[in-house]
Amino acid sequence: LWKITPLIAEWLSTSTKNPLWTNSILDHTSTVLELGCGISSLLALTLAPSIRHYVATDQEYVRRLLRENLDENAPSSSSSPSSSSPRIGSKGRQRRQKQLPQQQQRSPTSNITFAALDWETDIPASLKQSLELSPRSTGDEENEDGDEEDQGFDVLLSCDCIYNEALIAPFVRTCADFCRLRPTYTPDEDQDQQKNQQSKRKRKPTVCIVAQQQRMPDVFETWLRETMRVFRVWRVADEVMGGKLGVGSGYLVHVLVLRDDQGC
Repeated sequence: LWKITPLIAEWLSTSTKNPLWTNSILDHTSTVLELGCGISSLLALTLAPSIRHYVATDQEYVRRLLRENLDENAPSSSSSPSSSSPRIGSKGRQRRQKQLPQQQQRSPTSNITFAALDWETDIPASLKQSLELSPRSTGDEENEDGDEEDQGFDVLLSCDCIYNEALIAPFVRTCADFCRLRPTYTPDEDQDQQKNQQSKRKRKPTVCIVAQQQRMPDVFETWLRETMRVFRVWRVADEVMGGKLGVGSGYLVHVLVLRDDQGC
């Protein structure tokens, strides 16, 4: 478990203050992708109860240990049969009989999926399809108008994946490829026009949240330079992050959205 991971999990869970929630970048309909999830499952367990689907990705060897951690640390289901006993009476018994099969099948981690993802060889556009997470299978009513299936994600998360200079180019390219599955954010166009266009497309741009611990300045500078070629980049302000992730903490959190004038 990286040191920054619990801090990011705490920050993401503050839905009343976190701008991702207050600006509806994240909501109950969101689908989130995590790159380099590791085995802890902490971010998945933090966000999954509040969103539609969470996809955790890493190398294949992570799968078994991640699943074990999910099973061991999953919260008790609030919808278990024992926690919502119906009132005595024939209608209550009938209601319970109808609800019981669905409750028995549902798991607190049922909306968390792991997928092996190689940043250098795998194709981001095929990920949702390979997991059968098409809009129809997730019940996305906004895509029932005959529009092509949405293969993108609302938010892409990465927590302390930037520590090796050799991984920077594949990492940035993978982030960009996932973001290209959604419309591009264009801040210079008229706001009403942009809202109308997004309403027609029914999809928002993917927002990337990249959190990292400061280690080697050269590695960070290389990542930032490579990232700024294809993304608009903002460092999250201290007043938004809080003291644990602010200046002097040794941690950095950046928000990225794909540029409309990409250089690659």
